[in-house]
Amino acid sequence: MDAKVVSMKPRLKEFYEKEIVPELMKEFGYKNVMQVPKVEKISINMGVGVATENMKELESAVEDLTKISGQKPVITRAKRSIAGFKVREGNPIGCKVTLRGARMYEFLDRLLNVALPRVRDFRGLPVRSFDKNGNYTLGIKEQLVFPEIDYDSILSIKGMNVTINTSAETDQEALSLLSKFGFPFMKK
Repeated sequence: MDAKVVSMKPRLKEFYEKEIVPELMKEFGYKNVMQVPKVEKISINMGVGVATENMKELESAVEDLTKISGQKPVITRAKRSIAGFKVREGNPIGCKVTLRGARMYEFLDRLLNVALPRVRDFRGLPVRSFDKNGNYTLGIKEQLVFPEIDYDSILSIKGMNVTINTSAETDQEALSLLSKFGFPFMKK
């Protein structure tokens, strides 16, 4: 029997190519498909301040971030000593992961369709969180909004920062791109 080869392209990537690209070309008057902004990478950062006293917290954060992203995170270390926080240079203080390609689109899909709707008292994402280069950063207060995390297995609730890097040159282009992906931005 011949096995049928099926390309497993992420759902959001297909949606981007078929729906979003033509809309953005029309909206901004791009002459070439390569001018259309796209999501280049997603960085997820989880700071664990108590890691200096309790290494189990850091191990738990690494495990949670691995479940959420599908990729093993890198442990971040302190660049400088800060006596007030009892942190020495080189101490582990968190973990981060950078997603590209198919994993990035899969994470974006889960973030928009599963995680954000589970946030308590969610009123939408603020538009002011764009930097001036078309990148967007949002904070999630607890990792429990992701269904991969089992409530009973966590040591403590940890927040995370999610940065979406786009190839857009202006915040307006990035806002339009992310809105078309389905980001629930607050109305002005």
